[in-house]
Amino acid sequence: MKLTMRLKKHSYDIILKRGCLKNLYQFANVRERKVFVLTDAGVPAQYAQTVADQCTDAVIYTIPQGEASKCLKVYGQVLQAMLDFGMGRRDVVVAVGGGVVGDLGGFCAATYMRGIDFINCPTTTLAQIDSSIGGKTAIDLGETKNIVGAFWQPQVVLIDPDVLDTLPRRQYVNGLAEALKAGLIADPELFALFEKGDWEQDIEQIIYRSLKVKKNIVEQDEHEHGPRAALNFGHTIGHGIEAVKGVRGRRKNGLYHGECVALGMLPMIEDKALARRTRAVMRALGLPTRASYDKHKVLAQMRHDKKGRGGSITVIRVPGLGCWRADKLPMADLPKLLGMEEE
Repeated sequence: MKLTMRLKKHSYDIILKRGCLKNLYQFANVRERKVFVLTDAGVPAQYAQTVADQCTDAVIYTIPQGEASKCLKVYGQVLQAMLDFGMGRRDVVVAVGGGVVGDLGGFCAATYMRGIDFINCPTTTLAQIDSSIGGKTAIDLGETKNIVGAFWQPQVVLIDPDVLDTLPRRQYVNGLAEALKAGLIADPELFALFEKGDWEQDIEQIIYRSLKVKKNIVEQDEHEHGPRAALNFGHTIGHGIEAVKGVRGRRKNGLYHGECVALGMLPMIEDKALARRTRAVMRALGLPTRASYDKHKVLAQMRHDKKGRGGSITVIRVPGLGCWRADKLPMADLPKLLGMEEE
């Protein structure tokens, strides 16, 4: 299957096909220039090697696994490695990994020599379903997620469902939260695939329909000035929870990104019957529907959200299946979203 992200001169193809990682050379020029393959220690080494083997001149650079690698220090180290490799403006960065690798690799490509080509080869459900397309690249600053970044569209995205076979079950399910989000805001048939309960059999359709939702929204609003805000459903609360209780640094037993987004979606579903259905889907998948965390710390992180502006913040609510609404909320009302008394 192929989708084309139509963004005028920034348009690119999204290839969804089993085994396509082995055929990267068919979709992008990787044989007449230097190729910097970025991966992390949690990704099976053979995936990056599969890419490098198709190139005439390639180097594999491996960063530590986890969100902590999306920082200024590692960003600088990667740029230095690219410079040491002798990369020029015609060369390309290929990200082979999950969202951390894609975000960091894309941002390095966007800023090295004021921008070079970038190819994304996502290896997690979370990245295949959501973060690999759309052009958002970023690193974190302290505990604040994705606050330093750039819009930089890839040259091509290769989504190979075969690589998901090596994912731990919890990581696999973690990414499905973003697909559930896509169904809730824009695709009742996608939501129905989850309610049917055969998501493992339907994974290619789930990935495809999720990508179509995001593609359609990004094509309307590449730089997030309007409709693209819908994709932030669940993320205002979710990012706050992730900053406080996410898997990061020494918090090895914390929550993954998708798990935090799942928790962040539930309070923003206005239809009570739909909220019950969503909880049932989450329980069937193995996503959390509740968690204990310090609400004051989460609130503090929510107030640093990059969507906040001038004493207010835009939050996304779902009044019914397949539709959404953006509400401009005073910062003073944020405690209510967490079930706290107004401060």
